[in-house]
Amino acid sequence: MSKILKIRNVGDYSQWVGHTDTHPLVSVIDYAEVSPVRHCLNNYSVYGIFFHDEANIDLAYGCGKYDYKEGTVICVAPGQIGGKEDNGELVNLTGWALLFHPDLLQGTALEKHIREYSFFDYRVNEALHMTDEEHDILVSLMRQIKDELQKKHDALQDAILVGYIELMLNFCQRFYNRQFITRKLVNSDMLMKFDQLLRDYYEEKIQLTSGMPTVQYCADKLCMSANYFGDLIKKMTGDTASNYIRQDLIQRVKNELASGASISQVAYELGFEYPQHLSRMFKKFCGYTPTDYLRQIQKKPGC
Repeated sequence: MSKILKIRNVGDYSQWVGHTDTHPLVSVIDYAEVSPVRHCLNNYSVYGIFFHDEANIDLAYGCGKYDYKEGTVICVAPGQIGGKEDNGELVNLTGWALLFHPDLLQGTALEKHIREYSFFDYRVNEALHMTDEEHDILVSLMRQIKDELQKKHDALQDAILVGYIELMLNFCQRFYNRQFITRKLVNSDMLMKFDQLLRDYYEEKIQLTSGMPTVQYCADKLCMSANYFGDLIKKMTGDTASNYIRQDLIQRVKNELASGASISQVAYELGFEYPQHLSRMFKKFCGYTPTDYLRQIQKKPGC
């Protein structure tokens, strides 16, 4: 069984790599100052942002593996497991780590919306790949936080630290948005795979036992986390993945109705438990009922 290091607070990780903290809730580690270090497979109860300037490490994250390359940022949140099991090997690393405990955020605006940074729930193979400019920005912020931690603690220090952390998270979000755009060709291929997945779902009659396809189902089939998949579809289409699935379903309903099937038949064929459920969803998206659509089908073929 794998030995897992429990990171209950920032000091647990700092102690492992040989770093001395000056704040109980925040730690900034310059790996060049503590290397060489041993690997560890971690169970996090803190937030963490990690990147290495020179790395080629086979990391575990959840049930998967990831080849951790230079210029890659990995973000972890409480409840996640990641890293590499300690095999006694010592590795020389350059780069940075920022760890902060959720208690630091108590009573702050960031506490309320930190989960909106969906990249904390991305899988490692969906990590951020920085440009040189982006790397320099994050290093600069790491140095500023480190400098602040070396100052004498006062009534404003925690607020300043939270401000720096929020700024870093916003930059990470900006960089991820850039990554979605620069990978446009790969992403467009993913959209085609998404469409094919929906076609296969109904052709294989999966809806008869499992109902409407879910975002989680589609993300799993496409080997993505639900958050990354949802963000990717939103960037590409301007709409949520769940709405994309529903719009696809609405078009299928229209096609079936136009071919002469009854509302009850369509509801059964597409996996609705009751025809009323189909009617409610149809009206919500189209603004009128399937019955209205049948009446107007010759005059108004679309909603």
